[in-house]
Amino acid sequence: MSEAGLVLRSTRVITPEGTRPADVAVSGGTITAVLPYGTEPPAGARVEDVGDDVLLPGLVDTHVHVNDPGRAEWEGFASATRAAAAGGVTTLVDMPLNSIPPTTTAQSLELKRSVARGRTHIDVGFWGGAVPGNVKDLAPLHDAGVFGFKCFLLHSGVDEFPQLDPAQLEEAMGEIAGFGGLLIVHAEDPHVIGGAPQAPGRRYADFLASRPRSAENTAIEGLIALARRLDARVHILHLSSSDALPLIADAKRDGVRLTVETCPHYLTLTAEEVPDGATEFKCCPPIREAGNQDALWQGLADGTIDCIVSDHSPSTPDLKRFDTGDFAEAWGGISSLQLGLPAIWTEARKRGHGLEDVVRWMSAAPAGLAGLGRKGAVEAGRDADFAVLAPDETFTVDPAALHHRNRVTAYAGRTLHGVVRSTWLRGRRIADHGTTAEPTGRLLERQQHS
Repeated sequence: MSEAGLVLRSTRVITPEGTRPADVAVSGGTITAVLPYGTEPPAGARVEDVGDDVLLPGLVDTHVHVNDPGRAEWEGFASATRAAAAGGVTTLVDMPLNSIPPTTTAQSLELKRSVARGRTHIDVGFWGGAVPGNVKDLAPLHDAGVFGFKCFLLHSGVDEFPQLDPAQLEEAMGEIAGFGGLLIVHAEDPHVIGGAPQAPGRRYADFLASRPRSAENTAIEGLIALARRLDARVHILHLSSSDALPLIADAKRDGVRLTVETCPHYLTLTAEEVPDGATEFKCCPPIREAGNQDALWQGLADGTIDCIVSDHSPSTPDLKRFDTGDFAEAWGGISSLQLGLPAIWTEARKRGHGLEDVVRWMSAAPAGLAGLGRKGAVEAGRDADFAVLAPDETFTVDPAALHHRNRVTAYAGRTLHGVVRSTWLRGRRIADHGTTAEPTGRLLERQQHS
């Protein structure tokens, strides 16, 4: 049960209309009003005054690999959602792969829900998967409440979640478009990558050459053409190649129903600073050069890129191959669920962006992507989900302070701006200075929030 008669007061509340001093009234887990600062509270209401700290809507992260059940030693619902809560994230949507079984049937979705139930510190929804041979399962998954369907165009990294070939992609996209669903795509072309130099070893430059920008550009060009022909709704995952931005912008202008995300690591880390052998920086697509990063930020500023999500993709430390530092052998994935907000805010403020921009990219837009109508904004009628941020305070990332199951991070030792003081879910404080409360998160279904 949420706290009744709560008022959160701040001199800086980020609302859809802008930032202003305000009192945010909460009852029954819902924001009931955003009132002038210092309004006399209702009789019996408890006032939580956060002073000059910023009150913003809880972040919505629609790209998280929880890996549970089946690979809970990589990450699990309790640890992932605890990390999310500590980092100001109040809703996540779990990816369908890396769990065993993957979320490719209604039965496997129910198994995953049974494992998650009662263990989540924040609200959690689920993506389904589109894999060879499961077209018949897509509509039942949609009816069961998944938020959309993920597919790969090349090997996913785990054999139980195979990629779609061009004919299978067209069949799946057509089926999903037929019932009004969303297809989300890992967009790298297998033929381009197959023709790229594959040199194992410790040199980051060799790994970068093995996943060229052209692989993303070619895949995205094909997806745009297919989405245009089928009038399908398609979302491009973890964009790292800025070369694709003109293609994307033209498609959007033409009315293709296309959305695009990028991730904190592409916006805050650069290829030039990755040491050889430092496999904690490996992800696919890879972290690219500083000039590429500048163009991604411009894509965010002009709206070509819609949102920023973590692509939190952890593993056990041995899979990162720290013993050899071989990028070809190491698991590809960056663990950043707890650090996304300060990482992005640190870079955004340098580039002249404000917290209102960060909220749009990391809360409002991901909520809109998933159809989470009660999330993503501080306004009456929304869930009372908040993060309280001290934007000018700094901290140095200590892996021991992270709640991820495996405390491996590419951000170790970095000094970041933005300390999350507390996180609130439906009017209940679920994290306070990094300490989390007992799990009170809910499992979300698409129909509940469309």
